[in-house]
Amino acid sequence: MARTGTTRQERLEPTPTVGTSTFVTGNFPRRRGLIVLLASIAGFLLTVVWSAHFVDSVIGDNVANTLLGHDAKETPIQGIAAGIAFAFVSGIAGTFTACNIAAFGAVAPMLGSTQTRWAKLAATLKPIGWLSVGMIPVSALYGVLVGIIGTRMPQFSTAANAPGTLSSRSIQSLIVFGVIGLVMVYLGLAALGLVRDPFRKISQRFPNAPMVFMGVLIGGFLIGRPFGLFRQMFRDAAESGNPLYGAAAFTLQSVGNIIIMALLFLALAYFTGGRLQRWLSAKPSRIATVTAVALIVAGVFTFMYWDIRLLARREIIPWYPTAPWA
Repeated sequence: MARTGTTRQERLEPTPTVGTSTFVTGNFPRRRGLIVLLASIAGFLLTVVWSAHFVDSVIGDNVANTLLGHDAKETPIQGIAAGIAFAFVSGIAGTFTACNIAAFGAVAPMLGSTQTRWAKLAATLKPIGWLSVGMIPVSALYGVLVGIIGTRMPQFSTAANAPGTLSSRSIQSLIVFGVIGLVMVYLGLAALGLVRDPFRKISQRFPNAPMVFMGVLIGGFLIGRPFGLFRQMFRDAAESGNPLYGAAAFTLQSVGNIIIMALLFLALAYFTGGRLQRWLSAKPSRIATVTAVALIVAGVFTFMYWDIRLLARREIIPWYPTAPWA
């Protein structure tokens, strides 16, 4: 006699659906609420332990000083060629700043299941290329804007932040990174099938649209970035009054940001011998889980660090937990 009932596991397992985009595979894991909770806690804890001084100064400044061969902050930028070099190097140095860490939310879709190492290399370079398609126009357009009116923009200001108030550049960072963080959280929830996939229609015609959009977010980091070396480049481009220089410098800043990220992804794809890809493909829901966790952790971190923790640092809200070294 045929069995008509269902097991408890079958009732708990979400019904697989057809994937609608790169980020939404349709193979959703069990216990999605627990995944969201744990990823959110991880993003919050990252804001508690994150040390901007260590990442910006100890890592960022030392990397820039080494690559440029002089003190990046103390040496004036002399000429367009020096400014272009400074932009690219400061982009590399800023790879692990608090804003750019969100770019790592794109890692899971880049890990394909191809077998040969050269195929893995090509499969990894392709989405990085689509990231650049979204990132470069945003960076270039913002650079043009800086070259034209940059001296009147909030990021040009050097005014100190007074306790209990927000400077115009802090408000700009709060808005930009707050929006980016919430968008990444939504994309993480969509990867788990908890909300509608925003790319479900456009991906039917343009399957790489999600990666292009992720590139737009990475380019958008420039609009809110307070990283010291970036602001030095910003002021130089603004004072030049040259929109072409601004476009080139800001584009290279963003390219520098993803160089290390691209190398890390290439190393994962090329040197793991297929073990990571086989582990992900052994259970289809694992890619959805990894994608969602990466996006939610990055999104929660970005929103809480740049909005809630920022308000505490400016003494607008009474307290936010931080590690002693942070």
